[in-house]
Amino acid sequence: QVQLVESGGGLVQPGGSLRLSCAVSGNIFFSIKPMGWYRQAPGKQREWVADITGVGNTNYADSVKGRFTVSRDNAKKTVYLQMNSLKPEDTAVYYCKISSGTDYWGKGTLVTVSS
Repeated sequence: QVQLVESGGGLVQPGGSLRLSCAVSGNIFFSIKPMGWYRQAPGKQREWVADITGVGNTNYADSVKGRFTVSRDNAKKTVYLQMNSLKPEDTAVYYCKISSGTDYWGKGTLVTVSS
């Protein structure tokens, strides 16, 4: 059984920063698996935000490029999403995903960017 637990969400003012974490547990060879961050804003479909390979190569959606940074700690089986210069349009539930034959998702953490 593979479980993912996101944390670090909250309310932040525009221009502020948050750091999300996604802890992975269970029978999975974490260090070789790519990890992804996704988000779903109210009334919208879930969208891809960023991903990171097992060796640390990263990709970002254009909407977050230059503001968000994804990283991972394989020893802790945790992936992070550092979010800077947050905008109201970044408000969403943020999810992490790992794929190993099937996709495993966390339950998400809510990020609200508002003054």
